[in-house]
Amino acid sequence: MGKKILLGEDELPRSWYNIAADLTEPLQPPLDPRTRTPLDPSQLEPLFPPPLIEQEVTTERAVPIPDEVLAAYRLWRPTPLVRADRWERLLQTPARIYFKYEGVSPVGSHKPNTAVAQAFYNRAAGTRRLTTETGAGQWGSALAFACRLFELHCVVYMVRVSYQQKAYRRVLMELYGAEVIPSPSDRTAAGRAVLADDPDSPGSLGIAISEAVEEALGREDTHYALGSVLNHVMLHQTIIGLEAKRQLELAGEQPTLLVGAVGGGSNFAGLVFPFVGEMLRTGQRRYRVIAAESSAAPSLTRGRFTYDYGDTAGLTPLLPMHTLGHGFIPPPVHAGGLRYHGMAPLVSHLYEHGWLEAVALDQTEVFQAAVEFAQAEGIVPAPESAHAVAAVRRAALEARSSGTEIVVLFNLSGHGHFDLTAYQEYLTGNLSASRLDDSALRRALEQLP
Repeated sequence: MGKKILLGEDELPRSWYNIAADLTEPLQPPLDPRTRTPLDPSQLEPLFPPPLIEQEVTTERAVPIPDEVLAAYRLWRPTPLVRADRWERLLQTPARIYFKYEGVSPVGSHKPNTAVAQAFYNRAAGTRRLTTETGAGQWGSALAFACRLFELHCVVYMVRVSYQQKAYRRVLMELYGAEVIPSPSDRTAAGRAVLADDPDSPGSLGIAISEAVEEALGREDTHYALGSVLNHVMLHQTIIGLEAKRQLELAGEQPTLLVGAVGGGSNFAGLVFPFVGEMLRTGQRRYRVIAAESSAAPSLTRGRFTYDYGDTAGLTPLLPMHTLGHGFIPPPVHAGGLRYHGMAPLVSHLYEHGWLEAVALDQTEVFQAAVEFAQAEGIVPAPESAHAVAAVRRAALEARSSGTEIVVLFNLSGHGHFDLTAYQEYLTGNLSASRLDDSALRRALEQLP
């Protein structure tokens, strides 16, 4: 077996996998915040086209991938499964470590898996413009790329601290033709309200979502696109895990541990849901599954499972999720894609019922692991993906101490080529821990609806 396990384009999965079909306990529905009753899917029509609303609520196990989406996927998919054997030797571990590498996409992350699908369905519905938010810029650049493919105008509200830290991600979005606005901005009522309270606000994904949703609701030619959290986004990302299952079969391996970084939950869900679905159908817990989150935004390990808004201004439906409170603004760590107050309802549901574990990691440990991985394997991970790297490192060292052979699969969901200022901070000893403000967290949890 070689270093990389590859699939041909003719082996690309033809359907996405919907884990909702296999849940042993029903998922709680989103609520209308005015009535506290289950949301009628038609209420989502101002934001999303009908096919995406249907995917949000479907219980069909397999959802066919349209031919035009498959054609776009072939620009970079299937992605490689790679054996991290050089890192294994450096760690002196009996663990066999594999990573699914999504950094080979045109924008360097897993995000186009859903961006392409959302742009396709919106264009088919006659949408002319899409608005969205982005933290680190991976989602924004993916949607900008997808909108260019399907001839849509793209407006991206980029969290201000990331807008300042990651200038080249902004340039990439603009290269694809997107309009990029630092958030909070004075362009929306939601943004102006934040700036009135804190003119120097670093912003958050919740604030940027509010701005993007507000603009979409105010224009008939515009819809909103979300890069994580919602069911249809999780669905589109499962192409990652479906490919990985086949690649591991070709390698003659059966994983014992699955790891992914989590902010809203999409790359994690994309890798693990096909495997978790297998456990749900058989009732056998054959895989250990770990969600690695930032200690600056620990929604699973320190949040509360309840109904909350997906955005700061309270424009979205109430979602059943692990949340830090929609008013919480995480410290400005470099993993901008993980700085979100809530977790996807499907991921939260599986965590509540014991199918998943979670660990919160400080960015100093994260970058230590990422640098070690880069020096062994040559790939510089994005700060978000580096959380998965750090969690795998912990597991590999535990396996070394116990002498236990394990097979690890993790998702390396993006490269860090646009994140070198963060690595420079680490290498020069200037990387801060960015500790969570416990009092701010308590206040945000007290204000939950």
